[in-house]
Amino acid sequence: MTNNEKSIRIYHNPECSKFRVALALLEENDIDPQVIYFMETPPSIDEIKSLLDKLDLKLLDIIRRSKDDFDELGLDDETLSEEIILDLLQKHPQLLQRPIVVKGDEAIIARPPEDVLTLIGDD
Repeated sequence: MTNNEKSIRIYHNPECSKFRVALALLEENDIDPQVIYFMETPPSIDEIKSLLDKLDLKLLDIIRRSKDDFDELGLDDETLSEEIILDLLQKHPQLLQRPIVVKGDEAIIARPPEDVLTLIGDD
């Protein structure tokens, strides 16, 4: 167990097969990450902003467009402000791309799940 291990977090939805693969890869590498059940405890708007910084992505890059909720909530409306989109993401966390894995000041969307190995590879 390394000191960095406790700083690894994974945002989890039990129904997500990609999460299960990413978690298994972490465990195979002797890492027991902090699991955040984001459907039960959605990330705050500040936490979403922090994830964006760590992912080095734009807000629309972390939204799952394939979900019916995307259309129903009107997220395809280019006039929506970032504040409105953040509020919608906080209220509808199922729209977040996943799995999101965080290590310190870095994060990735582990799609494919094997990408998690690049995040832990520099230990």
